[in-house]
Order: sequence, then C-alpha cells, then structure tokens
Amino acid sequence: MTLRRLLSIKLGDTPHLITPDNVFAHRDLTTASSLNEARKAMKAQFFPVGLLLIQDTQEKELEALHSFLDVQQATQWVGVFPAELIKNPLCRAMIAQHLFDFHTWPIDPLRLNHTLGHAYGYADLVDQPHITLSSPRDMDLVGNSAAIAHLRTHIRKVAQASAPVLIWGESGSGKELTALAIHQHSARAKAPFIAVNCGAIPASLIQSELFGYERGAFTGAAKEKKGLIEAAAQGTLFLDEVGDLPLELQANLLRFLQEGTINRVGSSTPIRVDARVIAASHIHLQDAVKAGQFREDLLYRLNVLPLNVPALRERKEDLPLLSKHFFKLFEHDKNPRITGFSHRALQAIKAYEWPGNVRELINRIRRAMVMAEGRLITPEDLDLPMPGALRNGEALEEVRIRAERDAINVCLQGSGSNVTRAARDLGVSRMTLYRLMEKHGINA
Repeated sequence: MTLRRLLSIKLGDTPHLITPDNVFAHRDLTTASSLNEARKAMKAQFFPVGLLLIQDTQEKELEALHSFLDVQQATQWVGVFPAELIKNPLCRAMIAQHLFDFHTWPIDPLRLNHTLGHAYGYADLVDQPHITLSSPRDMDLVGNSAAIAHLRTHIRKVAQASAPVLIWGESGSGKELTALAIHQHSARAKAPFIAVNCGAIPASLIQSELFGYERGAFTGAAKEKKGLIEAAAQGTLFLDEVGDLPLELQANLLRFLQEGTINRVGSSTPIRVDARVIAASHIHLQDAVKAGQFREDLLYRLNVLPLNVPALRERKEDLPLLSKHFFKLFEHDKNPRITGFSHRALQAIKAYEWPGNVRELINRIRRAMVMAEGRLITPEDLDLPMPGALRNGEALEEVRIRAERDAINVCLQGSGSNVTRAARDLGVSRMTLYRLMEKHGINA
C-alpha cells in the first residue's frame, strides 16, 4: 500500500499517544511540537491530513492555532482535545470552521483509525492546490486551453525581438499581464517595466508625465523631472489604452518611435532613450484611424508585432482552474468557513459569458469569499444566474443535490423562514432540516 503523508502537531503537555499499527500503519508520519515547526513542514511538502493533539492550551495559543488553520484550508484536520476544552467558545468556533472531525482524550485507537481513513478518502475527492498554478514557464497566464497555449507561444517569439508590439483584447482580458510576460521573457527582463494607463491621466498632464519637464517649464515646476519614458530606459514602456492619447501627443510618441529621442517639456535638447514600447487597446485602432481619432502613421509604427488576447468566453475550459487560482490568491480575505466552490457554482461560472472578462471573475469571486455564509460558494453568492436545465451527462446525484437545495429554499421562503413549518412541509424533522441547511450552506 502507498504511504500516505500525515502531519501530527502536538501542543501542550499532551498524554502519551499510543501509536499502534492499526492507526499509523502505511502512513508517512511527520511530527511537530509547535506551529512554527508545522509551518516549515507544510512549506516543504503537502499533507492531505493533519492531526492536532492538544492538552493544556492557553487562550492565546488557541488564537494562534485558529490563525494557522485559516491559511491551511487544503489539509483535512482531525483534532484531539480534553473534553473540558470543547466548552471554550474559541475552540468550538475552530472545530466548526476548520476541522474534519474531532475526538477527546483518552484516544480510542480504532475510532481514530476510522476517522483518519475517512479524512484521507475525503482529501482524495478534493483538488490539491499545492500544484503550482503558474510559473515563469507559463508566464503567470493561468490556463490550459488551446487559446492560452497559442498566446504563450506567440509571447515567446515576440519576446526575442525588440520591435514595438500592439496588443488587442477586450477590457479586463489580461493585456497588461501579457505585456509583462513579454518583458519578463526578453533580454530586458532585469530593467524596468513601466506601465502607463493613457486613459487615466488627464490630457493636461500626460505630456509632462510621459516626457518629463525642465525646471521652470510651467508654474509649479520647481525642479526638473524625468518622465515615464526615461524611467523605462533599457527596459519596457507599456502604454495601455494607447487609443486615448490626444492627437497632439501622438505626434511626439511617433517621433520617439522613429528617432529614439524625446524632448522634455520646456527644453529643445533631445534626450536619447532606449526603451521598447508595447501598446495595448480594447478598441480596434483601424476604426479610430478612420474616425480621425488616431494617426495612421503611428498605428503602422506600433503594429509591427500584433498580439490578440482571447476573451474569457473563448477559453471557458480554463474557468475552473482560474476560479481556484483566484480563490487561493485572495484566501487571506475570505470568510474562514469557506473551503471552495460548490459544483453548482462551477457550473454557473462556466455557463456565464463574462462580458467583463478576468477582471469581472476576480471581482465576483472576491465578493463571494467575503459575503458567502455556507462552507461552499454558490451561484447566489457569485450573483450569477442559475445554470440551465439538466445537460446530457449530468450525474443523477448532482440532480438530486440541486433538487434538494431548491426544495429547501422554496419551503423556507414559503414559510417566511420558519424552520419548523418548512420542516413539516418537507416531511422531515426540524433537526434533519437544520443538518440539510448546513450541508447546502443555507441560512433561514
């Protein structure tokens, strides 16, 4: 049988733990006598199951353990406590929010063995987030779809050149992340990457911000200042929403692209700057040229190496991975009870068209992580429409769970959130209804 990793954390002067073969056989046991030791062990490798052995723990130590478990959600924790400690409100909250199961001293080896076995079985059902979701190799562009693989291939090619790049993509699709990937995989990677949102800087300031100014160039210019183009020397200048540049400033940018020099505001002395320009736009600049809002000669200078960033709806197969990636990325903000996404939530995420692209996905997930009250994020928490009718291949168990949840919601609404009435309408006991509400993350 394959060894299964188990981390045992001993806090306080715990009784001697009997370790018979029927409890720890076939398990790769790592022990820690403090939370610091446990952190080091968990940093080195992933443990699907953890065992907490606690005796005379002070309130401060319980708070530290609570904080420790907040960031170790991927491990299934089993606790062993003194019976009197269960009366402590902080301990009770910790058990409810973080533990798979718990026991009290003295240990019953057979029962503990069954609990650990069940915890391993449950861990096998859960995706293990210790797998790296992004790395320098994949450029932090999370996903395995053909669209993202195609983009990565083009980024590697473009990164080897020094010519200007023009990135097109819908708002929120990841244009800046793509530009950063080009920079990080180029010969300029150790030099600055300067990102400028051309639409966020007032027209009256954008020239001095980009090109800098000399002392006395205008009221308030008490000393000379380098512009953002100079700040990007030897590196990369990323001009996001370049189509928002005023026409008069487009001529200055064109001169920089042609000659590699700039003039600060208030100076006639040219300054040579070696910086690669990557521009991005969510509008088609060809249309802006036809409308007289963008210079055609500047478009030709920028559009030497074009790249298209796919919209999120064009790579829906990446949505579950992206959702779990952002859940892990922002887990420090989440409600401690929340452990992940329900199956229905992932179905709703895949069914939605995401007009706001990745930015909208991040916003909905972060809001749900704070506001959700159940253990799993639901479509309602994400404020997404319910997925449509049963699709071909949907498992019968999934249909049953969905129907059960919907029936509980309907009865609770019809009873004005009166649990006793709702239980009677459903034909179950009040305690059974409470258990089902906890299972589905429903609050009366």
